Amino acid sequence: MSTTTTETVGTAHETETAPMSHRQIMEALSGLLLGMFVAILSSTVVSNALPEIISDLGGGQSAYTWVVTASLLTMTASTPLWGKLADLYSKKLLVQLAIVIFVLASAGAGLAQSTGTLIAFRAVQGLGVGGLVALAQVILAAMISPRERGRYSGYFGATFATATVGGPLLGGVITDTSWLGWRWCFYVGVPFAIVALVVLQKTLKLPVVRRAGVRIDWLGALVVSAAVSLLLIWVTLAGDSYAWASWQTVAMVGGSLLLGLLFVAVERRASEPIMPLRLFRNRTITLTALASLFVGVAMFGATVFLSQYFQLARGQSPTMSGVLTIPMIAGIFLSSTLSGVIITRTGRWKGWLVAGGVGMTAGLGLLGTMRHDTPYWHIAISMALLGLGLGMLMQNLVLATQNQVSAADLGSASSAITFFRSLGGAVGVSALGAVLATRISTYVQDGMAKAGVPAGSGAPGSGAIPDMDALPGPVRTVVESAYGHGIADIYLYAAPAALLALLLVVCVKEVPLRTTSHAPR
Repeated sequence: MSTTTTETVGTAHETETAPMSHRQIMEALSGLLLGMFVAILSSTVVSNALPEIISDLGGGQSAYTWVVTASLLTMTASTPLWGKLADLYSKKLLVQLAIVIFVLASAGAGLAQSTGTLIAFRAVQGLGVGGLVALAQVILAAMISPRERGRYSGYFGATFATATVGGPLLGGVITDTSWLGWRWCFYVGVPFAIVALVVLQKTLKLPVVRRAGVRIDWLGALVVSAAVSLLLIWVTLAGDSYAWASWQTVAMVGGSLLLGLLFVAVERRASEPIMPLRLFRNRTITLTALASLFVGVAMFGATVFLSQYFQLARGQSPTMSGVLTIPMIAGIFLSSTLSGVIITRTGRWKGWLVAGGVGMTAGLGLLGTMRHDTPYWHIAISMALLGLGLGMLMQNLVLATQNQVSAADLGSASSAITFFRSLGGAVGVSALGAVLATRISTYVQDGMAKAGVPAGSGAPGSGAIPDMDALPGPVRTVVESAYGHGIADIYLYAAPAALLALLLVVCVKEVPLRTTSHAPR
């Protein structure tokens, strides 16, 4: 691999060149993997601290949901734009910019004094995460052929799993350490990010494709952001601020659909659309995009609330909440790594998608049967199944899509899959969070009545995140039972989305993986 950046003028095209050695590839990917590690670590390190963060800042269940949803929203809306920029400008510069945005927003979140400020900085964090997630897949595809890419996608999966398991554990330790506190959950990723920037500068060398006279489709980016935002605001507030069947629902859903149609019209007229509609004439891309949408609903919607379950339904500390989720993370680690290696050897990938859909659906269905006193081994098996399914699906859906496109559309196609997965995640977290708040309130009221506990005996207010240690014994039992039952319900709601993802990947036609990469080196 050349150690100098090449400037290529004109339209990008596929060029068959001598393959890079494994050592060259790993050197080039080292900074990128570290950047991904920083982003995921800084996102997951907060998960087990969120109940305490929201309680400390005086927020409720709605704020808990929006702290997660805000970053998913901006990640979703910005992903297509990052992908298009990657088709036009330096991928290396863009990924470094994404890291800088993420670090600055993390520092701001650590200084937040209210849930509103925290949510705002989390939204900015999402912009950086969107860039890192989209650009990582694009850069990987630019250097490595689809046939060999499975192996290296497995490394990304392993990085994801390591950061995902390390984040909650680290966050729990930080939160439980009195002289640190939850604010350090946001600061801890800054040193890693600085190292990632330095390593990227030294190791990542990619050709820069520059095309004269190209304009970014800012109108398309604005319209799709507005459509997604309006949809998420609706699913977050419905059932709480207004009824699901109300004029607000009609107005917001109708407005989101109209904006979606406007986005289609804008993209058809744009010379450089951020999401070229012609991509979806390809049956495989359409199916993998829709499957990614439902994978996002199941993945984000199911995993975001695990820390609430362990802390509020089972009385565990933030540190132990991270330890108890290890079976799910181990499943992701094993399946993403092994599936990548085997796909590289055999060139066959559809079976892994189908097996992943089965595992994800089964895991969610089993988690839907748990209660606050369910034996842990039962929950561990369910989480492991869910993790195995997610590990087989996430990277390989992107691989199947990248195998179908030319170099000129690589960034747009890769970001489209990430966009739909993030959109599904944002909608899933918002909708399931709204349902959870309603279910818990109902279960608490019913439990108090059945236990004969009089009203005003210390039960948390509607939508409030309770301080379990401050609750009287009988009330605490009722609240733990309510959270155990309510969180199990949302897994049952997420399971049909996983089943739809399974049906979609079954319909995907397996195409042999190409043996050439997308870019000259």
